[in-house]
Amino acid sequence: MEIKTFVDKDKSRWDSFVDSCAEATFFHKSGWRDVIQTAFGHPSHYLYAEENGAIQGVMPLGHVKSLLFGNSLISSPFAVYGGAVANTEQAREALERRACELAHELQVDHLEMRNLRPSGSSRPVKDLYVTFRKTIDPDPEKNLAAIPRKQRAMVRKGIGSNLSSVIDTTVDRLYDTYAESVRNLGTPVFSKKLFQTLKAVFGDDCEILSIEYQGRVVSSVMNFYFRDEVLPYYGGGTAEARDLYANDFMYWEVMRRACERGVRVFDYGRSKQGTGSYRFKTHWGFEPTPLYYEYELVKAKDIPDLNPLNPKYQLFIAAWKRLPLPLSKLIGPFLSRNLG
Repeated sequence: MEIKTFVDKDKSRWDSFVDSCAEATFFHKSGWRDVIQTAFGHPSHYLYAEENGAIQGVMPLGHVKSLLFGNSLISSPFAVYGGAVANTEQAREALERRACELAHELQVDHLEMRNLRPSGSSRPVKDLYVTFRKTIDPDPEKNLAAIPRKQRAMVRKGIGSNLSSVIDTTVDRLYDTYAESVRNLGTPVFSKKLFQTLKAVFGDDCEILSIEYQGRVVSSVMNFYFRDEVLPYYGGGTAEARDLYANDFMYWEVMRRACERGVRVFDYGRSKQGTGSYRFKTHWGFEPTPLYYEYELVKAKDIPDLNPLNPKYQLFIAAWKRLPLPLSKLIGPFLSRNLG
């Protein structure tokens, strides 16, 4: 068993392994390395375990270093899932061991592994996040009937609001609605370059669904497709969207279109426990599953607490909500690129 570092010629081998590995996710694809380096400018350390010339496991890592938010090695930054995925426990342990060694060599504050499942190690774990995944039926009507009554009523109101869904080929309308939404939440927006890079790197596996009302966009979402799964990832809506139930209609349209495309798993992604997005997803009948974010502490003494629920960020969040939208688009990317 050897642990090697990914180079460009390894791309097809790496992605073939990811496609065949049951526990791998969209965020383990080699294209995510291009996103981290191109859109954010962070160095990457993509590791793979090789035995007898065959890849047995992979572990994507990004190095995010900031004066404001610290110095960390993350698997994977800007992703909800990561960590080592492997065919054997030996390969997984070898990858995690090398990642810990690398974290000490780089003298980061900590190594963060965003695992879907516990590794069985004694490393500290953050229990802040959960994920929401559900198998959907090939029949859209059965999926609609499976949505709990109150949320199903909201979806039907959206259907009755004279809304229409379209697939956008550019990121422009998505970016505007997304930027407005995250500003209203008090969160720095990512750069438009991120969305352009995602679309360029992942092509048809990165689809933008926009919801129109009387010819204008009111909500939009970027969806990732991986094997038989769909993951709505970056989305948002205008102030008008709430009254039109456009966000409810939008996620229903993602589900409806996905099941017609042959997708069998709808992944609502990560939420922090006790937040509005957490409650929204449970209203759709999705059950939360814990995520196991494990840490190797190097220079840090405690698990980091870099999230909007931290009381020390409340004044910043309140001030950010009042920023003019053009200004938030201008300065937001300089902050968000370090919020891996």
